[in-house]
Amino acid sequence: MSTVTVSAFIEAQDADLWRLLTDLPARADWLSAVGAVEVLTGGGFSPGTSWRETRVRPDGGSEAEEFEVVEATAPRRVVLCSRGAGVDYRITWTLRTVERRRRGCTEVTVQQEAVPTRPYGRVLALILGGLAARAVEGALRRDLADLALAAGSARSAEAA
Repeated sequence: MSTVTVSAFIEAQDADLWRLLTDLPARADWLSAVGAVEVLTGGGFSPGTSWRETRVRPDGGSEAEEFEVVEATAPRRVVLCSRGAGVDYRITWTLRTVERRRRGCTEVTVQQEAVPTRPYGRVLALILGGLAARAVEGALRRDLADLALAAGSARSAEAA
């Protein structure tokens, strides 16, 4: 199993970040790597909710990934799973209110765990592990930067 964890301090309230993270139809509006989102289940954002995202790869191609909510504890933690070819992924977003520079902000941590489910998944993890971890880290950092930018845009729109 390989795990990649990244964190960022975002100057926004956890409830505002939670709204961004859980508004599935709007994900393509603020996540720069996401071209489209198709919600596959009805109802609100809760365990069992699933959707398909089409993500743009760095090489210009795209690939669709399906996600399902495993756990949702507003506005603190959301756990998603995504089944891949030979590997299952578990993505955990954790939001923790902190005070920085005498202002409230939120420490956002996102962790992706890759669990091989087939023998070739284990072999690929051994061969490509370091390269894949760097690619995942870059993608997670970009998602966090996109979240911070979207939170700043939302604050600007509310102030206007």
